[in-house]
Amino acid sequence: MTDSSQQRVTVVTGSESGIGRAIAVALAEQGHDIGVTWYRDRAMGEQTAELVRRAGRRAELRHLDLTQLPGAADVVDELADALGGIDVLVNDAGTGHASTVLDTDYATWREVLATDLDGAFLCLQRAARRMVAAGRGGRIINITSVHEHQPRVGTAAYCAAKGGLGLLTKVAALELGEHGITVNAVAPGEIATAMTGQEDEDPTAPGHERPGIPIPRPGDAREVAAVVAFLASPAAAYVTGASWVVDGGMLNMGPQAGSHLESSDWRRP
Repeated sequence: MTDSSQQRVTVVTGSESGIGRAIAVALAEQGHDIGVTWYRDRAMGEQTAELVRRAGRRAELRHLDLTQLPGAADVVDELADALGGIDVLVNDAGTGHASTVLDTDYATWREVLATDLDGAFLCLQRAARRMVAAGRGGRIINITSVHEHQPRVGTAAYCAAKGGLGLLTKVAALELGEHGITVNAVAPGEIATAMTGQEDEDPTAPGHERPGIPIPRPGDAREVAAVVAFLASPAAAYVTGASWVVDGGMLNMGPQAGSHLESSDWRRP
């Protein structure tokens, strides 16, 4: 991963739409061939693959259901075989759920943990083993959330999974560094995607004001993808074990609250 002229192959899980699609396109534009995965909508996955091809890169498409573990992680090996290796893994596939600790049933708890943590671990492990065997280093980038760092009422399973993925990132960075493999997390705040009910909306347009965030709007998926593209590049060879927050300053609000505020009164002392 130190020679920017070499062929680069990246697998981006959960890349049929939203942040995952933006990442796939950004990395294709940076010269990567892309393994695309879809979960609910194959046509959406095909659209992502076509965008990669329009950028002049190869694309392979596979179905990925991270509730079907451990076998679902085979997709990493399938895409690596189809594309001739793997240099970068972006663990983006994920899910969420809103209910209190008292009301969350075990099946829901397990579904969220399986998708957001167990699946990410197994995909990371498959990719890392291939990178070590190839002997040319690599990049692993886990898409977490601001809730890797801070809790939110009603999201116990999601916060537990993302917090766990954040620490998995740090452990993997310690263990894989000697092989030239960097491992980092990217932690988005509120991003205008289907997961937040804002797919294909311009977060800078009127009606998207967020008085409780220092940069008072949602983020754009491409703004997350830009950080991932840096971490996947040769320029980030000495960056590992870090969590890169892309949240418009939301986490810095601390006790002043965050995205749910309806006024900017907090800006005045």
